[in-house]
Amino acid sequence: MLDQNDLQKIKETVFKFFQTATVEPLKVDAKISAESENKKNELEDGADAKELVELDVKLSEPQILIGEKGQTLFEVQRILKIILNKKLQKIFYLNLDINDYKKKKTEYLKDIAKDLANEVAITKSEKVLMPMSAYERRIIHAELAQRQDVVTESRGDGLDRYVVIKPR
Repeated sequence: MLDQNDLQKIKETVFKFFQTATVEPLKVDAKISAESENKKNELEDGADAKELVELDVKLSEPQILIGEKGQTLFEVQRILKIILNKKLQKIFYLNLDINDYKKKKTEYLKDIAKDLANEVAITKSEKVLMPMSAYERRIIHAELAQRQDVVTESRGDGLDRYVVIKPR
């Protein structure tokens, strides 16, 4: 169970990490998300749920750490998770967002999913999206999962995997 002392250590470690990477963070916020309760329901093996730590970092020059299509951001997140889990000797989920990149990208993908699903529902013809990462495909699938008029599926292999939206 993470506490305020752990959150302070996380903030300090993340701040030092970015300083060492010669990128001066303007602001580092960390919080334990209420979503951690939802994660308990997602664990299939009945193990104790991990908590979700959300890190919001503001940088004056964010692009170098976001990278093309957010790939560098995901790698930085993976490295930070390893460092923080080892330092705190606690296991938790980590969601790193730099200058709200993930938040904006998620909203953009949800908007595209809704617009294309509406088009598919009207025209009754499938729409093929560009290849995207598993994270991005998951957003599309989740956004349209409750719709009764369309269905989504992933096709392709590896980096060429993409989502297709079809009429139900």
